[in-house]
Amino acid sequence: MTALLLTIGDEILLGQIVDTNAAWLGERLAEAGMDLVRCETVRDTEDAIVGALERAAGEGIGLVVATGGLGPTTDDLTREAVARFFGVPVEEDAAVVQRLEALYASRGRELTPIGRRMAGAPRGFDVLDNPVGTAPGLWGETERNGRALRVALMPGVPREMTAIWDGSLAARVGALRDGAVVSRTLVTAGYGETDLAARHGDLSDVLPQDDLARVGIAYLPGLGTVRLRVTARGSDEAAARARVDRAAERLRERLGDAVFGEGSDTLEGVVLDGLAARGLTLATAESCTGGSVAARLTAIPGASRAFLGGVVAYDNRVKTDLLGVSPETLRDYGAVSEATVREMAAGARARLRADVAVATSGVAGPTGGTPEKPVGTVWIAAEWPGGSDAVLLRLSHNRGVTIGLSTVAALNLVRRRVLDVNN
Repeated sequence: MTALLLTIGDEILLGQIVDTNAAWLGERLAEAGMDLVRCETVRDTEDAIVGALERAAGEGIGLVVATGGLGPTTDDLTREAVARFFGVPVEEDAAVVQRLEALYASRGRELTPIGRRMAGAPRGFDVLDNPVGTAPGLWGETERNGRALRVALMPGVPREMTAIWDGSLAARVGALRDGAVVSRTLVTAGYGETDLAARHGDLSDVLPQDDLARVGIAYLPGLGTVRLRVTARGSDEAAARARVDRAAERLRERLGDAVFGEGSDTLEGVVLDGLAARGLTLATAESCTGGSVAARLTAIPGASRAFLGGVVAYDNRVKTDLLGVSPETLRDYGAVSEATVREMAAGARARLRADVAVATSGVAGPTGGTPEKPVGTVWIAAEWPGGSDAVLLRLSHNRGVTIGLSTVAALNLVRRRVLDVNN
């Protein structure tokens, strides 16, 4: 079935917020077996929203998934626009009013007439529970030009959108597909999309060559990671799953230790789990990454099972006073050097009494580079019981990219060397 992804809001068009919903929903629609025709972003006006729905109906699109414009303010016009397109009135849902009143009362507030707008729904629409917010999602079906059209509406707030999708819409959308769609996603670190291809060749040759029409690989690159999604389609789910499993295992064999997990696995989660399983603790010493490695780790619930803490040693005095880096090392080799990051790692391990420590130092830019150490030069070191290692990276002139890639590289160094993923 063909699908249109519609995001609604002037703030998206003006670049005031980044539309992360479209990326997240695009992946979910692909996993559900939908053929996503395009993504559209339109203004907060009834005419713009109705126009997008009319275009979708004229093209014979079977599903429109829309986010935004379901709040209580005067620019939230999605309900009214969709009701106009369907030719029905907006009606108040008593159950939603009751839930909103209880929610407001629990916060010591009274539901106002403006807030009550969120209980409105086009007549005939199913109301979808919003477990983490106020405005519910909505689902309606109609027929245009002799073809069925389904419209799913969700708030634009990402955590509310994802909760409604997972709780109510994923199953409804999945039921629309014709046949089985089965996917597995392998997650890699240490190589970009181009590097993976250069190092490991054309990965499509791991697929069953007699069935390429129903099995495919999608590259989903991120900052320092690449996700590889293998998808199989067919009338029989068991057969599709078997094809996916064969292809995924062949991919694992081909890529080796570049693969650190599957599905929603994160590099920091894998590192924490691996350290905890071995009874090891970790400390960080960060200069150019400014605490980004520690932030990634502590974003994982239960990080304290392995992560003790870290030092952001941006100034050289912090490196010497808190981490014990030798002034002579800084004088002779500089802050961005193998000698310095090795001493930073050793100092963090000793001062925080950790089993393992990882350290970063570099020129994140956009200024500060020299001919010997241009912008993007980064050293990373790790020390653990019985060993240590250091790596030199030549990264981007973009500060954010350099920090992001260095953070991933630091975590990956711990994964590959301390957790010894080759064994």
